[in-house]
Amino acid sequence: MRRILLINLLILSVFASVSYWTAQKEKLEAAMGSGMETVLEGGEEFSAAESDMEDDREEVREEADDFIKWVDFDVSKFALTEAYEYDRDTYGTSDHISWIDLLAWTAAYTGGVFDNDRTVYSCMTELEEQIAAGEELGNLTAELPYFSYYQEAYTAVLGGMVGEYEIEETDEDGKVTMVKKYGLKAFHPIAKGFPYTDYDDFGVSRSYGYERQHLGHDLMGQTGTPVIAVESGYVEALGWNQYGGWRIGIRSFDGLRYYYYAHLRQGFPYQPDLEEGSVVLAGDVIGYMGHTGYSAQEDTNNIDETHLHFGMQLIFDESQKEGNGEIWIDCYQIVGFLYRQQSEVERDDETKVWRRVWQMKDPAAEAYERTRDFSMYP
Repeated sequence: MRRILLINLLILSVFASVSYWTAQKEKLEAAMGSGMETVLEGGEEFSAAESDMEDDREEVREEADDFIKWVDFDVSKFALTEAYEYDRDTYGTSDHISWIDLLAWTAAYTGGVFDNDRTVYSCMTELEEQIAAGEELGNLTAELPYFSYYQEAYTAVLGGMVGEYEIEETDEDGKVTMVKKYGLKAFHPIAKGFPYTDYDDFGVSRSYGYERQHLGHDLMGQTGTPVIAVESGYVEALGWNQYGGWRIGIRSFDGLRYYYYAHLRQGFPYQPDLEEGSVVLAGDVIGYMGHTGYSAQEDTNNIDETHLHFGMQLIFDESQKEGNGEIWIDCYQIVGFLYRQQSEVERDDETKVWRRVWQMKDPAAEAYERTRDFSMYP
């Protein structure tokens, strides 16, 4: 009897596994927008010429539509931390693996699921050991289903957060100097020393204007709390929106990420120097927490609780910037991970403007000229 029960359990386990990976395969293929084989209904036959013409049309359609359609970013804070610290600690050595590759490798084995820390750690350790043994990443991933998808998707999410940069530090003699570093060059969206609370609220319902999902992450705090640029980029949107109130939209230099900071303070929402096209560096103070929005009239406080709405949109093709093709990810785990690096700020009592304490140089910004009237930096 026990043997029969064991066999039945094994059969159910295999069936569940096959069902899960079949569902994941279908989900990933839809997200990738890959050109799956077209099945003709009714056994229709084409002449050679018609077939060639159809192939040409299909090739054009695929070229015009060959980009990722959706990303479910479920990477845990634990996985982000483990991958990042290995990346940072092995940089410049033969054992180095980027944190994005470590995460993509793990996702290819787990179907993008990161809820088991032990499994995550085991997957990452396996890759680290094989690279240390002299294996090439390309050879290891050549036959690994969906590694390339996760690599591209996670590059879109995390691509600008780790790299080389320079930042001011105080040496033993108390002298401030620029120090070259490799590591995390992104910052938490709330300035250091300012309290806030949050929880994973991505996808909850919203009703102002129309029924919709909450496509961002809310951080509750005090009015006037300095809001920080998470990644270096340029201001793409600035001003009033009846849903987001006073808001700032910052685009990453590679064009893949759009950061949305909304419900900023009434009367003095953002740095007076900012305008569309301004370049900002990660760690800069860009605005101040408030509760504006939910009104067609500018500068209206109509949100019940003071908070920052922080959103992160992925853009693989400009057609996805607005409309039904938008990709907004749950950035709760990212915000938790970024808490390890908060920007220290100080207030000018005369102007009441907050500025960062330690200046930074980001190589990603070197190709972009600052606007002539942009005076946030000395």
